[in-house]
Amino acid sequence: MSVPEVVPIAYEPEHRTSTIGRWDGGRFLGSVTAGFPEGWTPVADWRRHKRWFAVLHRFDEAGRHLGSSIRSTGTGEGDERRAVEAARALLDGWLDALPGRRYESIAVAPFAVRFEGVLFGLVAENRGEGNPGGRDWAELYPDGLGFTDPWDGTYDT
Repeated sequence: MSVPEVVPIAYEPEHRTSTIGRWDGGRFLGSVTAGFPEGWTPVADWRRHKRWFAVLHRFDEAGRHLGSSIRSTGTGEGDERRAVEAARALLDGWLDALPGRRYESIAVAPFAVRFEGVLFGLVAENRGEGNPGGRDWAELYPDGLGFTDPWDGTYDT
């Protein structure tokens, strides 16, 4: 089954989709996530290349991408906990600034944004055609959440 025009994402408190929902301007999807630059290949000092980010994507009422706030807060080298805590604090501030914010399930159209060489977005991955047993899905980058049929908003990691 092909990736739908808008992909459902289920709100799951205390899990990886706990910071999604609606606000007076539309829909939002927030996360604290780590990412590597596109094309990066693993090396011995991989912690130096792993960067932590606060991310807030905003969408209109139809689920079309309006814009993203993305900021790096540090690497996996040294005090990684401090980088994660800084990203959480930054995301919390962004979420607090959304008027009428409420947490709930959403559906958004695939989109892609690149920031500091890292891919962010919900990207359609078409693997079903000509691939026996293959499935089409939408991958949330760099979070590593995959959405597929039955398109009920649940994800695989």
